[in-house]
Amino acid sequence: MSGGAAPRGRDEELLLARISAAAGRARLGRRRATYRAPRTERALWWAAGGGAGAWHLPRTGGGPVASAAARLDLYEHGMTAAVGKRIYAIRFDTTVMRERRAMSSLGITRVLVLVDVDGERIVLRRGDFGRPEGWWPEIRRAVTDAQVPRALAALSRGARLAFGPLWITRDEIGSGGTTLRWAEVQRIGIRNGFVAVRVAGRWQVWATAASGIPNLCVLHALAEQLAGAGRDDD
Repeated sequence: MSGGAAPRGRDEELLLARISAAAGRARLGRRRATYRAPRTERALWWAAGGGAGAWHLPRTGGGPVASAAARLDLYEHGMTAAVGKRIYAIRFDTTVMRERRAMSSLGITRVLVLVDVDGERIVLRRGDFGRPEGWWPEIRRAVTDAQVPRALAALSRGARLAFGPLWITRDEIGSGGTTLRWAEVQRIGIRNGFVAVRVAGRWQVWATAASGIPNLCVLHALAEQLAGAGRDDD
């Protein structure tokens, strides 16, 4: 009996040491919370390689990586994802995050696609770890808080920032052949999966899928500030 419990304890200690080492190398700061894969599900992490949309499951012995040791750790400046023998480290201030929907055994589920410090894409399903009402909005909030100040500083220096096919400057937002001044913009939202801009009380749906917009939460936060500032200037 005791002989069976000890290896699990050692494995947990070794895993924690590897996670802490990866977090240290990425300078993620202090650990704030840990979320584990639900025991009732086989949580999966997907590592995406190749071109856009070329997602494939990491495999062990011909099958998908299972969830026994899978855990998500949130830190001051980033997060780690551990599954199987891999530890992924993501910094909130440099990652590129996309929000998408994907098929699962239970139907359509929401996923976050993030880029780690080595440039590898990691796909996180909402059901992969317990208490998604905690870690899901926290990741979005942390990425927004880490990247908005730098983006505002760049815009104030006259930069033009790209969010996929969308671009913004201190004065305007545009996509394709459409350009609007922030003073005209009332709100940016998502309508039927596409980016929409509310102007003069009506929604203009742009031919830009929201799932293809990198760091959409950052764009939303910037739009709120810039649109409000544009109206104040009039």
